[in-house]
Amino acid sequence: MSSEAPLGRDRKREPEPPPPGGVLWSLAGDVRALLMLPAALTLQVAHPAVGAGVDEHSVFRTDPWGRGERSLRSLQLWVYGGEEAAEEGRRLRKLHRTIQGTDSRGHRYHALSPENYAWVHATGFPVYQHATRYLVRPLTEAQERALYQEWLQVGRVLGIHDRDMPQSIEEFWPYFRKMLADEIEATVVVEELVATDRPVPPPDRGPLPVRLLLKVLWPVLFPPLARFRRFITIGLMPPDAREAIGLEWTDAQERKLRRFCGVVRVVVPVLPERLRYLRFAREARAEHRRAVRGASR
Repeated sequence: MSSEAPLGRDRKREPEPPPPGGVLWSLAGDVRALLMLPAALTLQVAHPAVGAGVDEHSVFRTDPWGRGERSLRSLQLWVYGGEEAAEEGRRLRKLHRTIQGTDSRGHRYHALSPENYAWVHATGFPVYQHATRYLVRPLTEAQERALYQEWLQVGRVLGIHDRDMPQSIEEFWPYFRKMLADEIEATVVVEELVATDRPVPPPDRGPLPVRLLLKVLWPVLFPPLARFRRFITIGLMPPDAREAIGLEWTDAQERKLRRFCGVVRVVVPVLPERLRYLRFAREARAEHRRAVRGASR
């Protein structure tokens, strides 16, 4: 593998995040996106190089809640961060410059090798495309194409060159199928992410009384939460990716997933905005509304 990192950037013009009102603008900050993230993260680490990098360099075992919080904040900045988006992209590339090693197949890897860095980003599109069918509604062909173009914009924010990502949906699906056939496997990290018997410490974020209560109740709460995490991770993963990794999924589980998602589709749209959208999305939406009102005066 090449260790050449996609670090070049045009200092005269920063890459712009997706536009307000776009498909990704609506999806990424919706609380339902939290249910999609485990599938995307698991698909990312099913690549041997990415899995090895996370296995050897990530703090996801020792600081899972902090790691999750930082990842979610970063993702929100890519879409809703405005001028901060490009700065976050630079921060991530700098963070990953020293991540390298040897994967489970004996191949040298570098986190910023174009093929590895692009795969981590690419996984978001098929998971969004698949999971929205269950949690929101199926995307139209026009929405799918718009979503892919917006995802390419996010890739540019992250420093991914156009030459390293398929530039259309027609190019993406053959690339995705080839990756599933040639690269993807049940890595050590995949097995941990879908396990129900691996210990996870209680949450260490939030008000102190809540943390103390969760610490006391964690032995009772964690087993069903771990089973739900496995269920939603495998269920919202595209079926061909699920099959490539070797994750079992039954007809009974599919029916259960459809019932659960049916409830989510009814409940979430009627929630007040402060509960339906994550913080960065709420703030960006409010700012956009103010800008539109100001421009119309």
